[in-house]
Amino acid sequence: MTDTTVPTTSCNHAEHGYITDKARYLARLKRIEGQSRGIHRMVEDEKYCIGILTQISALTSALRSVAVGLLEDHLRHCVADAARAGSDIAEEKVQEASQAIARLVR
Repeated sequence: MTDTTVPTTSCNHAEHGYITDKARYLARLKRIEGQSRGIHRMVEDEKYCIGILTQISALTSALRSVAVGLLEDHLRHCVADAARAGSDIAEEKVQEASQAIARLVR
C-alpha cells in the first residue's frame, strides 16, 4: 500500500510557488480532464486497444509534466526560501521534495 497523505506543511510566504502560473496549470488540467473523458468514451465505444493505450500514454505524460512543473516551482520557492532563511524547516522541505520525487518515479 502506498502512502498518499498530503503533507500539511506549507511555504513560509503567503503564496505558493506555482501561483504565478496558476492560470496555465488550470488550463492544462482542464485539457487533461478532457483527455480523460475522451479515453472513457473510447472504452465505452469499444475502440481499438492500441488507440486507447496511446491516449493513456499521452494523458500520463501530461500529468507528469504538470507534476514536474509543480515540483520545480516548489524547489524554487518553498525549498529555496527555507534554505535562505537558514531555518530547521529547510531540511524538512528537502525531505518533502525527495519524497515527492520518489512518488513520481514509481
